[in-house]
Amino acid sequence: MQADQGRVALVAIMDRLAAGDESALGELYERTAAKLFGVTLRILHDREEAEDVLHDVYLTVWQRADRFDAGRASPITWLATIARNRSIDRLRRIGRRGDDQPVEAATGVADEAPDAFAALAHSEDGQRLAACLTELDEGTRGAIVAAFYGGITYEELARRLSVPLGTMKSRIRRGLIRLKGCLSR
Repeated sequence: MQADQGRVALVAIMDRLAAGDESALGELYERTAAKLFGVTLRILHDREEAEDVLHDVYLTVWQRADRFDAGRASPITWLATIARNRSIDRLRRIGRRGDDQPVEAATGVADEAPDAFAALAHSEDGQRLAACLTELDEGTRGAIVAAFYGGITYEELARRLSVPLGTMKSRIRRGLIRLKGCLSR
């Protein structure tokens, strides 16, 4: 129930943001920054880089708020996807840094509330997604989960599994198409 109220509130904020309401951006930041910072930091392993990416995320949201479709994704899922993609883009530009630091080193950075992915898992959409993921073969499911929940790049997944990059991209793409079909039922 509380998750539904939070989603409704975020959808309303996104609608105001799409209409150009600058105060909505501040409200959105207050409600989501800690979670999105956790996403960026988990991928980048560098606080300064994660802060820079988070800034870029909110600039992107301001510029593209009118593209948000509550019928396709929850606001936090949409925001987390932008944060993930921007983080991976930054990681590609700067190269991997901070590999000597375990991901657990970031546990004290974000708030103790569930992150976007945990919130998704407990939502109705998350439960539908989990059910649809079980319809995929283990390799495809693992690759999608690692890429979209773990922030692992396609290149890194291909290296880990000793498959060509094109094969990994195709496997994930076919899996996402199957997920989309399952979710639209």
